[in-house]
Amino acid sequence: MEQVIVIPDDEDDDPTSSELSCYSGRRHVVKESGRATEAISKTKDDVLNGVDKNRTARNTKYAPDPEPYLTSDSESLITEIVKDDKIIRADGGLEELDKRMQTLNDDLSDSKWEPMVFVEKLAISDTQPASDDDKEIKFLVSERKRTGLVYDEMMSKHYHMWNDKFTEKPERILEPYKKCQEYGLVERCRKIEARFATDEEMKSLHNEEIISDLKLSSELSEPELRALSMKYDYLYFHNDVYDSARLAMGSSLELVDHILNGEISNGLAIMRPPGHHAMQKEMAGYCYLNNVAVAAKHAIEKHGLNRVFILDWDVHHGQGTQYLFYDDPKILYISVHKYLYGREWPCLRQGDYDYIGEGKGTGFNINVPMNEIACGNSDYLAIFFQLILPVAYEFDPELILVSAGYDAAIGCPEGEMEITPACYAHFISLLSSLANGKICLLQEGGYCIKSLSEGIALSLRALLGDPTPVIAPVTVPRQSVIETILNVIKVHRPYWKSLQFQGKWEPDQTSFSNEILKWPPRSDVEFFTDSNRPDRYSIYQDCYSPQYEQVREFLMQRIDLLIQETSLKTSTHKVALAYDDRVLLHKDLSSTGWEECPERVSAVCRMLKKCKLWNRCYELEPREATIEELTLFHSKEYVKQVLKTVSMDSDTLIRYQNTFKSMYLCQDTYHSATAAVGSLLSVVDSVLSGEAQSGLAVIRPPGHHAQKSLMMGFCVFNNVAVAASYVKEKYGLKRILVLDWDIHHGNGIQSAFYDDPSILFISLHRYDDGSFYPYGGGGFQKRTGSGPGEGYNVNIPFNKGPKGDADYIAAFHQIVLPIAYEFHPDLVIVAAGFDAAIDDPLGGYHVSPNGFAHMTQMVRSLSNGKLILSLEGGYSPESMSKCVSACVSVLLDDPCPILPSLVPSAAGVETICNVLDTQKLYWKSLQFRAVLPESKPEFPVDELMEEQ
Repeated sequence: MEQVIVIPDDEDDDPTSSELSCYSGRRHVVKESGRATEAISKTKDDVLNGVDKNRTARNTKYAPDPEPYLTSDSESLITEIVKDDKIIRADGGLEELDKRMQTLNDDLSDSKWEPMVFVEKLAISDTQPASDDDKEIKFLVSERKRTGLVYDEMMSKHYHMWNDKFTEKPERILEPYKKCQEYGLVERCRKIEARFATDEEMKSLHNEEIISDLKLSSELSEPELRALSMKYDYLYFHNDVYDSARLAMGSSLELVDHILNGEISNGLAIMRPPGHHAMQKEMAGYCYLNNVAVAAKHAIEKHGLNRVFILDWDVHHGQGTQYLFYDDPKILYISVHKYLYGREWPCLRQGDYDYIGEGKGTGFNINVPMNEIACGNSDYLAIFFQLILPVAYEFDPELILVSAGYDAAIGCPEGEMEITPACYAHFISLLSSLANGKICLLQEGGYCIKSLSEGIALSLRALLGDPTPVIAPVTVPRQSVIETILNVIKVHRPYWKSLQFQGKWEPDQTSFSNEILKWPPRSDVEFFTDSNRPDRYSIYQDCYSPQYEQVREFLMQRIDLLIQETSLKTSTHKVALAYDDRVLLHKDLSSTGWEECPERVSAVCRMLKKCKLWNRCYELEPREATIEELTLFHSKEYVKQVLKTVSMDSDTLIRYQNTFKSMYLCQDTYHSATAAVGSLLSVVDSVLSGEAQSGLAVIRPPGHHAQKSLMMGFCVFNNVAVAASYVKEKYGLKRILVLDWDIHHGNGIQSAFYDDPSILFISLHRYDDGSFYPYGGGGFQKRTGSGPGEGYNVNIPFNKGPKGDADYIAAFHQIVLPIAYEFHPDLVIVAAGFDAAIDDPLGGYHVSPNGFAHMTQMVRSLSNGKLILSLEGGYSPESMSKCVSACVSVLLDDPCPILPSLVPSAAGVETICNVLDTQKLYWKSLQFRAVLPESKPEFPVDELMEEQ
C-alpha cells in the first residue's frame, strides 16, 4: 500500500536529547484507500520535496522520520483527496490534486498541532478491490483442509500360516483403526479409497523377479508358499499378500496425490504390509514393495517436486529406501534406527552414520544409529532439535513422507525402546511447520498392538490439529545418543550449513568422548554381506528376544498407565481474542510523535478482519484490570501515581512524562493501560478455564519494560508480568514459560521474576553489546537469574548486524525448544513484540510474518497447546498486522506458511553458542557443544588419548 509521509519543519527538535533514544521520532503516514491510490502515489515525491531540506537530522538507523499531528482542516482535506475519485478521472485531475496536496503541505508546515486519534478514516472496507497486498495475505494465511485417511480391511487378510508368534499380523491395522474410531477421529477425516498399484507403478522401482514372485504367491499351494518364503529374509507368503502389497502401495500413491492436488492438507495410511526394507531386487523384513520410496518417486515425476523429505522413524534401518535414493539430491532421507553398532537387524554396515550418500546425493542420506536399547522421548527429541529440524529447515521440503513405524514405542518386543505414544504427536507437531503442513504418514512397523494403536491414534489426532498431549519433562539424553548425534554432525556439517554449533577438534585438545574421535566400524561386529548370506532362511525366525515374555506384563501396565494419564481434552474454541476500544485512547499530547501510536492496534484489527481471522476467534468481553490485580506485580504507590494522571491537565502531563525515559501520557493513559492488562487477564481466564485452547490479546500500551514502580519504553503497566503473577495467584500453576521475542530486551519482565524458579523467562533480542535499548548489560547471556531462580532467566542477545528468520529459528531449535521441553511448562505466555519484523522502523531486523508463524507453531507443542500471545512492540503497522495475522492463523490450526531454505548467520551462530555455553550448566538437554574432528585421525584414537 502506498504511503504519503508528511514531515514538518521543527527546529526545536533536539536529536541529542536523551529522551529521544531509539524510541523517539515522529511520523504521520497517510494511507490511501481504493481508487485514489494511483494519484496520491504520483504526487508523493512532490509532497516530500520541499520538506526534506528542512528535515531535522537524526540517526535514521534507529528512528523513523518525524510524525506530525493533523489539524481538523487538514484531516478533512486528506479525506476529500482520498475519497474523491473524480480528480483522477477528470481532465486535469492530477493538476488539481497537486494543488490540494500543496495546500495540505502548507497546512502541515504550521507549528500549531491539534492532538487527535487518526483511526476511523483508515478503516478497510470489506468490499475493497483485491490488491497485491491481498494476494500476499492469501499467501500468508491459508485455511487448512481436511486430513485424509486411507484404510482397507482387505489388507488384514494375509498372515503367517506356520508361525503364530510372528509379529507382523492382521491386528496391526485392525486395532489401530478401532482406536481411531474410539477416539472419534475417523469421522473427522476425509476417507480416501484404497486402490491397487498398477504394474507400471510397481516396476518403477522394483525388478520383474520381485513382482513375478508376488503375483505367483496368489496361486501357490501351502507347500509352495512355504518354499517361496524360505527364499527371503524375515518374510512369509500367503495367497492374499499380493493384493495386500498392491493395496498398500496404491494407498500411498493415492494419499500423496490427494495432498499434492490440494484436496487435503495431510494424511495417514493405516496399512500393511510395511515397505521400507524392500529393495529393487529383493524383498525382506516383512516388506514386499517399498511404499514410501515409490510414493517419493511418484511425487517427483508426476507432480514435479524437487525436494521430498523422507523421515524414517521405524526402529529398523530402512535400507531399501536408502539404496534407492543414495545418489539423489531431490530426496533427503533421514533414518533414526536401532543399530547397536551393527548387531541389530538388518545388520548392515551401510546403516552407520558415515554412510552419507554418494555423487550428487552426498549429504542427503543421514543415518542416526541408536547404539543402546531403552532410548526414549528425551533421546528422540534431542535428535529432532539437533539434527532433523535444522537440516529439514535448510532443505526446505515440498512434501514430507514419514515411514511411520511404531516399533520404537514402549512395549514393542522388537524395538526395545521407550518412546511414549503421546510423543509421536509431538513429532508430528514439530514437523508440521515444514512443507506448508504437507505430511503423509505411511504405516511401517510396530509390533506391540497396544502402544502401536495408541501411537497411531495420537499421530492422527495431531494431523487433525488437536493439541499435543503433555509428556514428561525431557532430561539429559543418553551418553550413547549424544555421541551418535555429534558423530552425525561430524560427517554432515561439511554439507549442511545449519550444523555449525560445534567447534573444530585439534589433536592437542581433550575430546568430549572417545567415540567422537573413533570412526566405524567396530572390529568385533560381523555384518550381513552378500558373501555370508544364506541360501535359505527359516520360516520360524525369532522376531524378538525370548526374555521379552518376562517383562511383557510389566510393560503393558506401564502403557495402560500412560494412556490413563494422557489427557485428550480439547477446548470449545481454538483462539480467544481480547480487544478493547479503550486501548486507542492513549495518545501523545506533545508534538513528539512517538512510533507507539493507536494506529498500531487499529491496523492489526483491520488485518485480522481482512484475513477472515477475527470471526474465527472467540471474542471476549472487554474489561479493565482492578487495582488489586495490578498490584499483584506493581506497587500500590505506583498504581496510584499512574491513576493521578487522569486528572492532570495537558501541560502538567507533558512535564510529568518527560521525567521518564521514552514515555508519553494523556488523561486516558490509565484507562488504556488497565484495559490492556484486563484484556490479557481475560484471555488467561479463557485459556485456563478450558474455554479456549489459546489466545491473543490485541492491546497497547506495551508492557515488558515497565518495572515494579517505574514506567519506561512506552510501557505503563507490565501486562505479561501482571498476567504471570495472576496465573500463579488464581490458578496455582507451578511452571510458566514467558517467551519474549520483542526486539528489545524485556528488562521489566526479567526483573519481575529474576529469582523465581516457577517462571522461565526466555528473551530473544537485539543487544549490540548493550548499545541497543534498553541499553546496558541487563540483556547479556550471563544474566541467568539469582538465588532459587538461577538458570531460569535465558537471554539470547543478538549482536553484529541485522538478524532474520534463520537466526531466530536456529535459536528455537538449539535453545528455546530444548529448555522449554525440559522445563515442562503448564502455560506459555509470549510477550509478542513484532519490531524484529521486516520494515520495522525501530528494529532494523528482517524476521518475516512467516518466521513469526513458525515460532508460534513450534511453541504450540508445549503445555497441551495452552499458549497466549500478548502484543508488545511493533512500529510498522502494516508489517506488524501481517505478522499478527500469520500467528493467529497458525493458532487456528491453518497450515504454517512456507519459509525459504534457512541458514543462520555467523553472528547468529556465535550468539547461540555463547548462550549454550552459559546455559548448559543449568539445563541437562544442552549437551551438544563439543569440538569435532573434520577427518579421520592419522593415528588410532587410543594412542592419541594416551598421549594426552
